[in-house]
Amino acid sequence: MSDLAKHFAKTKLSSLPPPEQLQEEAAEYEDDSSSASSMSSTGTIIPSSTLRPAPAIHWSDYFSQEFYLEQDRDGLGHAKYHVYLTAPATPKAPLLVLHHGAGSSAMSFALTAKHVRKAMPELGILALEARDHGSAVWGASGEVDNDLSIGQLSQDLVDMLLLTQAKMGWEDLPPIVLVGHSLGGAVVTDVANKGLLGNQLLGYGVLDVVEGSAMETLAHMHTYLASRPKSFPSLPAAIEWHIRSRTLRNPQSARASVPSLLLQTPEGRWAWRTELSSTEPYWENWFTGMSGKFLSGKGAKLLVLAGTDRLDKELMIGQMQGKFQLQVFPAAGHFLHEDLPEKTAEVVVEFVKRNDRSTLVLPPKVSDLLAQGRKV
Repeated sequence: MSDLAKHFAKTKLSSLPPPEQLQEEAAEYEDDSSSASSMSSTGTIIPSSTLRPAPAIHWSDYFSQEFYLEQDRDGLGHAKYHVYLTAPATPKAPLLVLHHGAGSSAMSFALTAKHVRKAMPELGILALEARDHGSAVWGASGEVDNDLSIGQLSQDLVDMLLLTQAKMGWEDLPPIVLVGHSLGGAVVTDVANKGLLGNQLLGYGVLDVVEGSAMETLAHMHTYLASRPKSFPSLPAAIEWHIRSRTLRNPQSARASVPSLLLQTPEGRWAWRTELSSTEPYWENWFTGMSGKFLSGKGAKLLVLAGTDRLDKELMIGQMQGKFQLQVFPAAGHFLHEDLPEKTAEVVVEFVKRNDRSTLVLPPKVSDLLAQGRKV
């Protein structure tokens, strides 16, 4: 199930315009003669000139480095993974690994990453992009391999971590905290549940997805896909649509993240990088069994939701038993880390600090005290 579908299902009775209106606006963007500045003739809502999107923001405003990490896959083909990195300031500092949702990109974490580093400068940040979302994988015969099954995406995450380690010359992986939004939450949960990072994993956080509500919103997926534009005449028009449809509620975040979702066509328009309808075979695979995996995985657990109604029965019981930390942002939409990046960063930083073993000061061993001739 797509994150955009979750957004539609979540907001369809409140702030999001009905599908009919969105379809009218989608048709507006499909008309080559239209533009973000010529909508007055359609009768649709027009933002004031002060709200019109500014130019897109570059990744370097939020991350230190951009890498394309290449890997031969043991005779199975080749991979070229796209990541953004701000390295940990010290060898013992943790590394926060961020995984976006379906149809999104690493730049969806841009503002959150900036606030995280402001609050905890020593913390490293690695923002990953999944295959068919910025990274590319090919099979042995040279064909594109867009296997988006949860097991494959989990292995991709581990591969990107190991390739980053090799690229940076780290002797060992830093202590790791995983955070994923929607589909990304399912991926980091699967990695933790399988123990793929061993003792290096301090904990993992999931942003606005639980198994129960995710499975329920599958029925809304096709409705949402039919209601959004297939392309845009310009990047500012694409940014404007995300804000006006309330898919994103933070204009600055939209400026940072939306351009990375699109590719320019030979005709000069901007079309979606990831064709979400092609991911349909994997929707149930992503979220089936997620609640159980989240609760049983090794490491500290954080769940951040935009509403307590998301909790399914299994997670409600787990929350009452104190098995994970729960934080709710009722003012945010599904992309809560984009809508409220500073609040999201605060919660993540507090979670990292509470579970960072490098900051623990253990009492001296009794044997050491006796060797020093001290009384115990």
